[in-house]
Amino acid sequence: MLYHSAELFNLSWQRAWSNLELCPPKNTAAKLVAAYSQSHRHYHTCQHLQECLTYFSEVVDLVKFPGEVEIALWFHDAVYELRANDNEKRSADWALEVLSCAGASDEQLSRVGSLIMATCHQAEPSESDQRLLVDIDLSILGANPARFAEYDTQVGLEYHWVPKWIYRSKRKAVLRNFLDRPQIYGTAHFHERLEAQARVNLAACI
Repeated sequence: MLYHSAELFNLSWQRAWSNLELCPPKNTAAKLVAAYSQSHRHYHTCQHLQECLTYFSEVVDLVKFPGEVEIALWFHDAVYELRANDNEKRSADWALEVLSCAGASDEQLSRVGSLIMATCHQAEPSESDQRLLVDIDLSILGANPARFAEYDTQVGLEYHWVPKWIYRSKRKAVLRNFLDRPQIYGTAHFHERLEAQARVNLAACI
């Protein structure tokens, strides 16, 4: 399902750049929405972006650098090619190119790049804003059962080119990795709100 709230997106986009104290290059938001609307996407869509931005709005007061975190959310899945293994790096490169054109400082560029790369989920985030962003990205694991089931189907559609038995085996391994963690969410806010449901969802899927 591809959908988004224009009002939410406009508010978020304006707030992010205002917090960065920068002006975005023309048509950047439209290009991002177009990227998230590509036909080969099923989960990494405007729906996912909207869910992330909605959660961000709830925790913005907990964030040290809200402009950087919010713009990182906008760009974290900006590049999503089904068979590529460098989507996060290419998404970060796009973000840094846009921010550089807007006159971002070296510190802002470094923070945004690190935030986007944290969504590789290959290492425990080392900084509080990274932990919040990663928890937002993983919030789908703690969604209500109907939304989690939809998400699981959507991810499967993005891997339609993989033989089903291989996909299911690897998918279960990924979900098992999250379930086996002592704590799925790295922040108190998301641990208290989503941890229990995430474990129910993951166990049912495995």
